[in-house]
Amino acid sequence: MTLAAAALAYLVGAIPVGFIVARVSGGVDIRRAGSGNIGATNVLRTLGKLPALLTLLGDIGKGYLAVRLAGSLAPTPLGLAEGAVGAVVGNCWPVFLRFRGGKGVATGFGAFLALAPLATLPAALVWVVVAASFRFVSLASIMACLCLPLGVVLLRAPWPVIIAAAMVSAIIIYRHRPNIERLMNGKEPRLGQRATPA
Repeated sequence: MTLAAAALAYLVGAIPVGFIVARVSGGVDIRRAGSGNIGATNVLRTLGKLPALLTLLGDIGKGYLAVRLAGSLAPTPLGLAEGAVGAVVGNCWPVFLRFRGGKGVATGFGAFLALAPLATLPAALVWVVVAASFRFVSLASIMACLCLPLGVVLLRAPWPVIIAAAMVSAIIIYRHRPNIERLMNGKEPRLGQRATPA
């Protein structure tokens, strides 16, 4: 049943929350605005705070729900871990948007709130400190991702959870390749900076 759990988690993770919110709130195809990403950061830069908040909460919620649903089908550490990875893969490569999705940060956070909630606390703290200090959401997300596997190891989580944390972190950092390049070139937009249509 773990395969079914992963597939279900993928489909839940693939729900394009930011795309839906942007369509409903502003009639905008978020893929054609700003950075073209469907996540909360691009929604914030393009449409403002409320749509971004709805996107953020929706992405966190679907990550949490995906793991819970996966656990109902395969109530083992492996089933839950596959649910977390499946949710993030779905968010990043959603079948509903021809596999062009977000970067998995909020969905991964929601997934690990369900899978290893204590491990999300230091990662969230690192995100807040880095974002407040440097105002780069991408840098904050990357640094938080580096903390997540360490957190689950220190908590002595089961091996499937540790592997899932490493995989999710690797996926999210991989999805931030353009941001890393812009950070290195001094061209990355800061938090709160408005976007113009692409």
